[in-house]
Amino acid sequence: MNISEKLGFTHIEWVDDHLVVLDQRKLPLSEEYFHIRTIDGAFYAIQNLVVRGAPLIGITAAYALCLIENHEDRDSFFVTCETLKSARPTAVNLSWAVNRMINAYESHVGDENLERILLDEAAKIHREDSKMCESIGLHGNKIIPDECRILTHCNAGALATGGIGTALGVIYTAFFSGKMIEVWVDETRPVFQGARLTAWELARAGVPHTLISDNASGKLMSENRINLVIVGADRVAKNLDFANKIGTYNLAVLARYHNIPFYCAAPTSTFDLNCPDGGSIEIENRSADEIRNVFGARISLPATPAYNPAFDITPNSLLTGMITENGILTP
Repeated sequence: MNISEKLGFTHIEWVDDHLVVLDQRKLPLSEEYFHIRTIDGAFYAIQNLVVRGAPLIGITAAYALCLIENHEDRDSFFVTCETLKSARPTAVNLSWAVNRMINAYESHVGDENLERILLDEAAKIHREDSKMCESIGLHGNKIIPDECRILTHCNAGALATGGIGTALGVIYTAFFSGKMIEVWVDETRPVFQGARLTAWELARAGVPHTLISDNASGKLMSENRINLVIVGADRVAKNLDFANKIGTYNLAVLARYHNIPFYCAAPTSTFDLNCPDGGSIEIENRSADEIRNVFGARISLPATPAYNPAFDITPNSLLTGMITENGILTP
């Protein structure tokens, strides 16, 4: 079963001498591609959500390091690496992928084929993520019953990874294996990754789904209309506490109260064993204008104070299981 072909879109690809990515800011109303030809362009794309999702921004950064004009300038290379790492601090895949590229660089600096070696390493990171997504889907399918109504939050699909996705990868695998699946899609304020991206993906795949406001999930749970919750992650601590899109913690608390299984799906590249627990994870705070504006329309007074953390921490005590490419971990 080739699920990627069923999704029917390409969202990241190295073409000739540069990187081409699907501009996720434009979805779902238009499908436009953003061409990354410089490090500055890559930094902009990562920081401004042209690309997003922990695995995908790691892949993007890896390819970006192939765009450096003079790879023999060691100091410049390492400065560039640190700059890319700073684009978004919470998603560990970013620094993980850059460190992979640093290792390849240090092992072959001075080699006349260095540029090709770096490009091969970036492509390898891309392929590995795709395979991890497939394995996550297969392991996760084991916990999906037939006729399952699943709630997901934000976008943990193909658009967030180099393959079929993590949380959505599980859903796709279950659906294309013949199970009757229905998906509740949280809109995911403030920038609507659920409404704009997850619903777009599910529609292309033909997976039955319904969009809801973020505040509707508790009502649905109380009415026994949700059987399972699956989300992705941007960083997983050693004890399985994890950071994911703001609002995930709310869902975990609601799911526990209503005795609904709550799973996170993440590749091991999203694990940070240097973080003992969720309290060690740095949370990115984004512009207040993401809350004060909706697609360019102002919804509050310009001077209204706003607090906009991009992620929250879900403790392992609320987690039923962590679905990885190696199997399902339990706290």
